[in-house]
Amino acid sequence: MKKFISTVKNIFSIEDLRIRILNTIGFLIVFRLGSFIVLPGVDPSKLGGPQEGIFGLIDTFLGGAFSNASIFGLGIMPYISASIVLQLLTVGVPYFQKMQKEGESGRKRINQITRVLTILITIAQGIGYVSATILPTGAVMVSTTLFMFSSLVLLSAGTMFCMWLGEKITEKGIGNGISMLIMIGIISRFPGAIIAEVLEKNTSGMLLLLIEAAVLFFVVLCVIALTEATRRIPVQYAKQVVGGKVYGGQRQYIPIKVNASGVMPIIFAQSLMFVPALIAQIWASESDIANYIGTTFSDFTSWQYNLLFAVLIIIFTFFYTAITVNPEQIAEDMKRNGGFVPGIKPGAPTSEFIDGIISKITLPGSILLALVAILPALAIVSGVGAEFAQFYGGTSLLIMVGVIMDTLRQIESYLLMRHYEGMMKSGNMKNSASNYQVA
Repeated sequence: MKKFISTVKNIFSIEDLRIRILNTIGFLIVFRLGSFIVLPGVDPSKLGGPQEGIFGLIDTFLGGAFSNASIFGLGIMPYISASIVLQLLTVGVPYFQKMQKEGESGRKRINQITRVLTILITIAQGIGYVSATILPTGAVMVSTTLFMFSSLVLLSAGTMFCMWLGEKITEKGIGNGISMLIMIGIISRFPGAIIAEVLEKNTSGMLLLLIEAAVLFFVVLCVIALTEATRRIPVQYAKQVVGGKVYGGQRQYIPIKVNASGVMPIIFAQSLMFVPALIAQIWASESDIANYIGTTFSDFTSWQYNLLFAVLIIIFTFFYTAITVNPEQIAEDMKRNGGFVPGIKPGAPTSEFIDGIISKITLPGSILLALVAILPALAIVSGVGAEFAQFYGGTSLLIMVGVIMDTLRQIESYLLMRHYEGMMKSGNMKNSASNYQVA
């Protein structure tokens, strides 16, 4: 406890770090306040309440802004969708590949295209959002046409403002701003989930609540291990004499993450899990099989649903890792910088060697990721409340762990830079920035 208090004092004794933390808190407060400002013309008392399915997932990321019909009702999600689209285009379209290699100018052009695409996606999603979740509730008190127009303008402005907040957090705060906004939306649900679980278990005994807390603690430790696990590939750099000075000659490492794809496979798989039930509804009245499929895949706690969900996650993990981690590019960069893997020839052999390692570690990583994704369903089946169970795994827990670890790494780097003892006992967190140097 004394070490913890000392570390907090050290953190706030660094002026730059203190200002960044206070800036981050201020930006997050603005974001949370915006999620409670309801769109003009909506009667909040007539809204449908918490959403389910894919809408429920979005509502979780936005901290309830989606179900509140807030001006931040779409939040940062259109920007994330646009970023994913651009990321896929840079892999498959030569024009965007060339733009990505142009350095700072290319990055600025990609950012501009991302912003324009964000506005277009916001308008498209806004039409669906208003039509599917607000108008059917009967909460709109003005003309439908006027409400649709004003809502699209405000939702687009809200999304762009959230994007601006995220960029400001990254620039003037601590951590990745976009990820921080998603995390704070998820965490905002945590106190309410705990209170609901305590009230529910108060009638059946507090022993079950303690067991649930212990299991949750163990699950968090496992998710941290999955998020931080890496396979380090040794790289030896040849010695170079420049101006009478010797450079290189040291051995460093390329860290390849076991879970290089992050939460994206779960998000992709989640978006497809509504297709079987949706298709089955078309023939539900004509076929008993279609009716059975619709009923089975509408229940996310059924073993059929979770089996298909896990298989899709494993497939998408390999797919997303393949498009985000390029062994050929890594081998080319190593060769250009005079580096090589001991015992492996530079060029194509190095690329094949790295590709083999990625394939080997991606399989167990994908299986563990699938297990984490279905843990909330297993928790519900075991008797945990539905609201509290979502923190046992899935995208919520993975995002929270990833963002918190990234933020702690940044704080750690500030402490070590000012010659303070680090936040961990060893004074250096695993996978800190110093461990990621390649050249």
